[in-house]
Amino acid sequence: MRRTAVEDHGPVRYGPPLPLDGLPVLPELVSELARAADRADAEPVGGGPALLEAARGYWERRGTPAEPGRIVAGPGAPALLLALTAALGGDVLVPRPCAAWWAPYARLLGRPVFHVATPAECGGVPDPYALLETVRRVRDEGGDPRLLVLSVADDPTGTVAPPEVLHEAVEAAAGEGLHLVSDETWRDTLHTPQDTVLVSPSEMLPERVTVVSDLAGALLPTGWPAAVARFPASALGDDLHARVLDVLTALGARVAAPVAAAAAYALTEPEPVTARVAAAVHLHARVADAVHAVVVGAGGLALPPRAGRHLYADLGPLRTALAAHGVGDAQDLEDFLAARLGMPAPGGHRFGDELGALRVRLSTGMLLNGTDAQRTECLTSPAPLELPHVQRALVLLRSVFDDLRDDAQRWEPPR
Repeated sequence: MRRTAVEDHGPVRYGPPLPLDGLPVLPELVSELARAADRADAEPVGGGPALLEAARGYWERRGTPAEPGRIVAGPGAPALLLALTAALGGDVLVPRPCAAWWAPYARLLGRPVFHVATPAECGGVPDPYALLETVRRVRDEGGDPRLLVLSVADDPTGTVAPPEVLHEAVEAAAGEGLHLVSDETWRDTLHTPQDTVLVSPSEMLPERVTVVSDLAGALLPTGWPAAVARFPASALGDDLHARVLDVLTALGARVAAPVAAAAAYALTEPEPVTARVAAAVHLHARVADAVHAVVVGAGGLALPPRAGRHLYADLGPLRTALAAHGVGDAQDLEDFLAARLGMPAPGGHRFGDELGALRVRLSTGMLLNGTDAQRTECLTSPAPLELPHVQRALVLLRSVFDDLRDDAQRWEPPR
């Protein structure tokens, strides 16, 4: 008998984590961490002066300045989003699909989470008409929608919302009195920054947008949890800042002192950091293009990735071929691809999509896995896709998807 409930398909309420970059840790970050390893004192809740000043300079260089008194640091973006959700109260709205870690923290607080459809050209932001209809419906049913979480550079889709699409969504949210949390974890990972315009919602609606950025997106290894948040320059922002600090204090949610030192160094963006970020983004862009070509070549659907180290594939067109392998929903697809590829391939149900939709997030970092020397070579090689260990991973990926394409063609009814 087919299982139809998400709860019957294993642990989907939490995770998966941010996609790994598949690269060695930058030596200069290791040195900063090591220099602070003997610190016995704790970093203050919300971040110490050096970390907050570094975050202030980071945002100032991006044209969105903030005083250190309007900035908070925490041990990863999930802790900050939990604190924000607790401080704001009310029901939460998120796009469908959305980052896997957004909804669980609202549910942990007993807050309803409502998914809103995204426009055809990108993920990360809600379709404005769908947003208005969802807010109306929730209020008609006695709900209290207060918070919209969105991301211009998106996980899981790897897309970047065009400014005009974002503007319509922000306008709709403002009209309904919603507070926005802009997850800008991936903003520094644009594959072609010269051809991609990224605008933060905080530039459009500065008085009602809080920005959150997990430094694991571009600046730190995923295992070194640190994130920063910037609050609006308004009375609402001051109140929210104070309440978030209260929640973080209650949780004891502090950035570890050695990690804080490495984070402060990374946020000042010295040359070793900017060079590594640029090289890593270029590398992941090339791998993402190759993965996108494999998926589309096999008959799957995927928007071209424009940021991050992942893309989101819809294998609905291959449903008949997948059914022959016992795959009938997103959890089955996750299990099937993870076994065939030897790497995590989280299904779309983990990102808020319907269980029956055959969607999956594929991460580029897993295709770079090898020894430290091999992974370092990926950064320096003029042809990283031709390196033996990367080529083997891509050949396996292509083989799995080509087999599905061939199976689909065999099962296709004659015209």
